[in-house]
Amino acid sequence: MADIFDEVEEDLRAERARRLFARYGGVLAGLAVLVVLAAGAWQGWRWWQAREAARAGAAYLAASEATVPAEADRKAVAERFASLAAEAPEGYRVLALLRAAALQAEAGERDAALATWDRVANDAGADPLYRELATLLWGLHALDGGDAAAIESRLAPLANGPWRASAAEVLALAALQRGETEQARQRLAALAADPLAPQGVRDRAGRLLAGLGG
Repeated sequence: MADIFDEVEEDLRAERARRLFARYGGVLAGLAVLVVLAAGAWQGWRWWQAREAARAGAAYLAASEATVPAEADRKAVAERFASLAAEAPEGYRVLALLRAAALQAEAGERDAALATWDRVANDAGADPLYRELATLLWGLHALDGGDAAAIESRLAPLANGPWRASAAEVLALAALQRGETEQARQRLAALAADPLAPQGVRDRAGRLLAGLGG
């Protein structure tokens, strides 16, 4: 008797499955197709990203090599990096802009360099480390004829970040430009005695401090 009940129950389950498939089979099939298409699109996207990154990497390397000769046209190579930044994926885009700004500065294109650094510094999509580096470089090069008080205000947030030692150096130079010699001396003394600051920064701070009479 138990076998009969088992068979009846199995038939009922099969019948329910047939009814469910008849009612929802199209939806389930559609979902299965969407899953397959989504997986394919994701793989395609990853492939495209990898290809674009490889292309950007090759272009970045080629542009970098163009800066090696002493007679290299820095302005032209800067434009090359800028063009690369317009098409490159996020990581290479920011690196290309930073290289473009540095080359613009070397070529005497100070205003263009400041504008490029400012662009990176205000790019919400860029890594904060690069944004802060761009702010630091902007401040350093803006000292030449720039508003020292505005530079200090903008670099102040970097005092506790990864670029704090270099920021302190620029802030000391800004104080000197404003005629605040004692404030500059204090900043340089603290920097020269900072064991966590890079040796090069400490050495420069020491030399500047000696020039100010210790």
